[in-house]
Amino acid sequence: MMAKFSSLYFFVMLGACGSTMAQTPAVNLMPDGSHDLYIGLGAESRPAYQGARETRVVALPVLQMEWSNGAFIAGASAGMHLSNQSQQEYGPMLLLEGRRSPYGTSTTAGSINNGIAQSNQMTSNKLVGMEDINVRLLAGGFYNVAINDALRMTNSLLYGAGNSHDGLRLNSDLRYQVSTFAPHHTVSVSAGVSIVNQAYNQTYFGVSSAESLRSHNHIYTPSAGIKDLHADMHWNWALSSTWILTSSFNLTRLNGSAADSPLVERTSSVSVSSALAYRF
Repeated sequence: MMAKFSSLYFFVMLGACGSTMAQTPAVNLMPDGSHDLYIGLGAESRPAYQGARETRVVALPVLQMEWSNGAFIAGASAGMHLSNQSQQEYGPMLLLEGRRSPYGTSTTAGSINNGIAQSNQMTSNKLVGMEDINVRLLAGGFYNVAINDALRMTNSLLYGAGNSHDGLRLNSDLRYQVSTFAPHHTVSVSAGVSIVNQAYNQTYFGVSSAESLRSHNHIYTPSAGIKDLHADMHWNWALSSTWILTSSFNLTRLNGSAADSPLVERTSSVSVSSALAYRF
């Protein structure tokens, strides 16, 4: 039972900033034909978009569905485990990435408030005049390796970001789980890097000549490379056998040509979330 709770943080659907990392569940040795379902709701405070100074509060759905054949739905992602061992986890994965407009980056759940909506006519809003980025379905896979019982390397590679469908993002993280924090409590910490191709950086941080004419941003063409460095902390509190309070803290620092973009107002950002989930 506690093993299920300890992995639930993977399934919180974080606000859809472009830097949100795709996460995958741990292998679950479930009886044939069985399934497991968590559902809940919370809130998250995060930047309006990657590099924004202004923050917004968004609704945060929690959704996890696992089947004994290895298939899973986890918030805005879905995939399948092809490995039958916990030391190595791999398989295909899909991720729905939110839309970006002058209002900022949306989530598939919608926001509690409109964030920067009231300032979208002001020249201080750097997204005014920029091309909207449509909702995109990214496809790829994940590969995780257990170094020991507490330490795990997680990796995901997803392709298809941006209106041209050619943005590529690799996330690689080292995650440590504190298993003896306190009864009914599980804490994990992680640190990692996001690496993207030039098309991804151009989509989220570049400014074309047409966009420069429509906006107050100068023409900018970023290159491929390390987009950001990030650190996370997740805390799960098992209130009972069916209820869990799951919370997270994320610190992200944009790097390289992404950080130098004229769209970026702040290179470092913090996201905080908390949600209550019920297990069916």
